[in-house]
Amino acid sequence: MKQLEVQIMGQSYLLGCPEGGDARLLDAVERVDTAMCKIRDAGKVRARDRIAVLAALNLAFDLSDHAPTAFAASAASDAPAAQGGDANILLTSLLERLDDALSEDGRLL
Repeated sequence: MKQLEVQIMGQSYLLGCPEGGDARLLDAVERVDTAMCKIRDAGKVRARDRIAVLAALNLAFDLSDHAPTAFAASAASDAPAAQGGDANILLTSLLERLDDALSEDGRLL
């Protein structure tokens, strides 16, 4: 697994990236950076950890709009919906990457 150094809201992060996943990871970083900067620039929230949580919630909400079954398990079937299962896996993966990036000291500041 290769590593990429990225900037999110002016802070450097070294992230693990699977081979061939550079473009997808950089796209995700751009989305997170844009979402966090938009919240920061609105001026109502100053703490980076709160900005990160709000950005994550906004992105997850947007993701659920594109795959409405992502967060709801089907009561009629034990098998996850194809789209919903994929979106849930993607969201879980993104949250794990965020946890890994924050694990050094446990803080965004």
